[in-house]
Amino acid sequence: MLPLQMRPHPNSVHRQLGFSLIEVMVVVVIIGVLAALIVPNVMERPDQARRVAARQDIGTLMQALKLYRLDHGRYPTAQEGLPVLLGSGHPGNSGGRAYLDHLPDDPWGFPYQYLNPGAHGEIDVFSFGADGRAGGEGNDADIGSWTR
Repeated sequence: MLPLQMRPHPNSVHRQLGFSLIEVMVVVVIIGVLAALIVPNVMERPDQARRVAARQDIGTLMQALKLYRLDHGRYPTAQEGLPVLLGSGHPGNSGGRAYLDHLPDDPWGFPYQYLNPGAHGEIDVFSFGADGRAGGEGNDADIGSWTR
């Protein structure tokens, strides 16, 4: 038998703890509305991040090419290409100084392209973008040293 202090009063109303079905449904609807607004914006972010990463890689490659030009008085030829920036420690390179530790691939797994003379400037470094082909629009557009 419970002590007198712990016994419920005979006229007290027992309150049930928990959520009603209506409260749960309101929360589910609110989460659904938020998901419908946020998910499309978040889904576009990975491709945007890849484009930003490609621009940063191209900036790094352009800086290495400018250092190469300071040392050699010219940019590498189209035949030499970007591998000449790796220096003599790498197969096929007879140059001395290494301007890069490694040649990055673009965020889509394709090698960066190099033109000398360039179509948009003295030299061009660029990625073909997500589709891996020249041209394109939107997310498939080329990203190059001439784009910002």
